[in-house]
Amino acid sequence: MRRSAAQVDAATPAGRDRAVDALRAFAILGVVLGHWLVTALVADGDAGGGLHTASPLHHMPWLAPISWAFQTLAVFFLVGGHVATRGYTSARERGTTYTQWLASRLSRLFKPVAAVLSLWTVASVLLLLSGTETDTVRTLLRLTLSPLWFLLVFAALTAATPLLRRLHPLWPLAVVLHVDLLRFGLGAPDWLGWVNLAAGWMVPFTVGAAWTRGELERRRAGWILLTGGTAATAALVVWAGYPASMVGVPGAGVSNLNPPTLAAVTFGLAQCGLALLLREPLRRAMRRPPAWAAVALLNLSAMTIFLWHQTALMATTATSLTAGHLPGLHTPPDDLAWVAARLAWLPVFTAVLALCWTAFRTYEQGPRRPKGHASRVVRTHRSHESHKTKAQNHA
Repeated sequence: MRRSAAQVDAATPAGRDRAVDALRAFAILGVVLGHWLVTALVADGDAGGGLHTASPLHHMPWLAPISWAFQTLAVFFLVGGHVATRGYTSARERGTTYTQWLASRLSRLFKPVAAVLSLWTVASVLLLLSGTETDTVRTLLRLTLSPLWFLLVFAALTAATPLLRRLHPLWPLAVVLHVDLLRFGLGAPDWLGWVNLAAGWMVPFTVGAAWTRGELERRRAGWILLTGGTAATAALVVWAGYPASMVGVPGAGVSNLNPPTLAAVTFGLAQCGLALLLREPLRRAMRRPPAWAAVALLNLSAMTIFLWHQTALMATTATSLTAGHLPGLHTPPDDLAWVAARLAWLPVFTAVLALCWTAFRTYEQGPRRPKGHASRVVRTHRSHESHKTKAQNHA
């Protein structure tokens, strides 16, 4: 393992900003752990009953700070905007067309989706034929497909990179502000909130573009985003009545995430500020070969992990239902005992996710080569260095 880590470290181009990869890895892990901690599939009736979704945040709203730590989508859009604008600029310098660049960006994003949809189409039919309740199958499908909204929005913003790469983040932020004012202040219909699905995530995406333009290099920019976003979010929660939870809670009248509200966007700005402030510490930490190798490998499987983590949760819950209603898995999430039991289940979820990763990672990474994952990382970084050299020669 030390040799492989050293090989990955040595093959990484000197100019690569490792903090970008570290931030993306932390964002993905935050989403996965957040879902595993706040999503419960509660068994109905006896051991052969159905399943319905519940959340500990509904029964214990004082646990809302958990959502602050693990709702990290804004960081992913921040990194996505930075990487997309930087990649598009580099592609133009190499003479690559927009269509070629976009096809390359989206192919790796959507290839793993085909595997998820195929498996769950077959699984749904088999569950229905076996007599599983329709509501249970609908619940499982909703949890499986829920991550896809994120990919669709991310793909749309990536496709719009040529238009967004110079857009100031205050413009989409103003759209979110006006939409919420119309919805919550003037009684406009709720469907208007779905405008924020694009505008809300466009804010951190365009912050990432500003990062590419070099406008956020000073630490002062990070502190302004962190303190300003935190103060605005606190004011919206305390005085404007926005929910304290930054994720959706079953049964709640308003969700900060579905669609994004102004509070979710200001909270995301605070996260972006913290991410920018952590760049230098992360760069220092990523100089250690073991840490960098782990982050590099995680980035190679980011979409596979994101798409299959809910399946790992559901597979564990459904297959163990025959053993009875197990604490932290099938029981209502209404006390701290459930939280403690759920923490004990996390290694099991991780093991099942590892099985899913083994079976389906090729949809994202391509066929396995004899030298394993380390060589894949090496090839990826060498390819990156080759493109960089070509761009420099072209210039």
